[in-house]
Amino acid sequence: MAIIQIKQLKKIYNSTQVPVHAINGIDLSIEEGEFTAIVGPSGSGKTTFLNLLGGLDNPTSGTITIGDEEITKLTPNQRIKFRLKNIGFIFQAYNLIPVLTAKENVEFIMELQKKSKTDRTKRSMELLKAVGIEEKANHFPRQLSGGQQQRIAVARALASRPKYILADEPTANLDSTSTENLLNIMENLNREENITFIFSTHDARVVKKARRVITIEDGKILSDERKN
Repeated sequence: MAIIQIKQLKKIYNSTQVPVHAINGIDLSIEEGEFTAIVGPSGSGKTTFLNLLGGLDNPTSGTITIGDEEITKLTPNQRIKFRLKNIGFIFQAYNLIPVLTAKENVEFIMELQKKSKTDRTKRSMELLKAVGIEEKANHFPRQLSGGQQQRIAVARALASRPKYILADEPTANLDSTSTENLLNIMENLNREENITFIFSTHDARVVKKARRVITIEDGKILSDERKN
């Protein structure tokens, strides 16, 4: 079942003398439970595409429908509420809150959702255990390695029980061991909980794990390959 429908999506930046067509007429369907990599050279439009999917940016034209909700018609406040309930984000720079512990970082989105303290504690510890870092629950980000911080970012992304997760170059700052561990964790979560993962990446290790690889160049889909 398609969880995301994208039709004639365009994003044009007019801040320079020559307009930049960052996304140039993309049509795409993504089904529930996919493990998809968006690849392409720097400047191809990968991050812009992810930002549009997550409602972090507005398209110039076209539509994005997630489930029954056409997010391109939502107001900024409605998009914030939609993201809070439906989307998990994993960023290259981790974006953890430095003054919060690992556990508190994972709990933060649930606090915004007005979950009870009991529910927040239970869910955060379950997730920290799932990503193999429960013993670091009371550590601050500065006390953790890059791989450990990225595992916390994955746990935080899952905390709201999102329909899908957008990951922008999630392995870019990790060594090979941390990358392999992180990809195995995300792959297991994808298979066991049927969470849809969409990555933008340059990393061949991510591409190898992906079951669908979409190549973007000059804001257009160059190829779309599914693996058995």
